[in-house]
Amino acid sequence: MRLDGNLRYVALGDSQTEGIGDGDEVSGYRGWADRFAEHLAATGARVDYANLAVRGRLARQVHEEQLKAALELRPDVATVFAGVNDLIRPRYDADEVIDHVETMFAELTGVGARVATLTFPDIAEIAPLARPLVPRVLDFNERLREAAERHGVAVADTAAHAVATDRRLWQSDRLHCSSEGHRRIAGAVAHALGIPGSDGSWTDPLPPVPAPGAFRSAAEEVRWLGSFLGPWVVRRVRGRSSGDGRTAKRPLPLPVEL
Repeated sequence: MRLDGNLRYVALGDSQTEGIGDGDEVSGYRGWADRFAEHLAATGARVDYANLAVRGRLARQVHEEQLKAALELRPDVATVFAGVNDLIRPRYDADEVIDHVETMFAELTGVGARVATLTFPDIAEIAPLARPLVPRVLDFNERLREAAERHGVAVADTAAHAVATDRRLWQSDRLHCSSEGHRRIAGAVAHALGIPGSDGSWTDPLPPVPAPGAFRSAAEEVRWLGSFLGPWVVRRVRGRSSGDGRTAKRPLPLPVEL
């Protein structure tokens, strides 16, 4: 990838790409896509960056609402991360989800963009009560790798590294990364694309901490059920989404300032 002169980067996706977990509603969200844009700018290139991601979006919505706008921006670099919101819903259709994602891969690479995506780590290590979803996650990751290979898309394979499930890389809702998690994803994407100055340090384990006792672990699960899973189920029953009424935080390419 040439990194001299001007470079345009466009991010497509849902809440992870929007940056939820790395900041707040008052100060704003940063997130791995913002941090990856800074990796690009650190090479000395002028980087214009747009982030079209909106929290709560399904793969179909990312495809239908964001792809056309992304193509019109003529990106040199694009990232696509979608499907996790589908995966955790009862009516998950793996063929449909990957079809939407692969269409985005094909169209973005078709206009000459260098595209990257991510796999999703073992959800049972992050949220033990979500263990029944593990077969879906494994299947999703394998399908994603195959689709990426067909279109020359770089894969930041976070699922292949144990550090990705370290609870310190995740917010208490266990759906969104912490600031450190977002920082590591940015490093993973930069490394997958071979950006100068990037390396495999994003896979380094964090310092060990004592394992929580059984009582504390059980209490954490109960708290998670009441604070996060319960409200999520209520929204689904009501047909609501966390992204209702929201638009992209950075719809137009703006210069990245380090």
